[in-house]
Amino acid sequence: MNFRHRRQEEPEINLIPFIDVLLVVLIFLMLSTTYSKFTELQITLPVANTDAQRDYPKEIIVAVSSDGRYAINKGPVDGRSIEALSQALVNAAHGNKEMVVIISADASATHQSVITVMEAARRSGLNQITFATQSTPK
Repeated sequence: MNFRHRRQEEPEINLIPFIDVLLVVLIFLMLSTTYSKFTELQITLPVANTDAQRDYPKEIIVAVSSDGRYAINKGPVDGRSIEALSQALVNAAHGNKEMVVIISADASATHQSVITVMEAARRSGLNQITFATQSTPK
């Protein structure tokens, strides 16, 4: 029987695992943080140079008004749904899938109105889409 008192060893703290955990937490926070600076960006949209206009012999012009109404080749479209617009595009294309869809949207038209035209063109099988612009005064 050993009744001798053992010498108390001083407890030591190993800092290496602690530093590893802190680095992992720091990396996680850096990757998951959203920065509000991106929402404060001032964006200036580009202006198109319309000096070199292209003439498309097979084109469908889709006009989008500021209140969300559509017109295809200067004829109004009944309804504002994707299905109605898609059917009107199919009728205007006369089965020709090589037609170019030119979207001429009002500057104050909603983004959703333009996306609706693009989705209707995709559903109609019309893959060539471009946007009409106007030149800036010099």
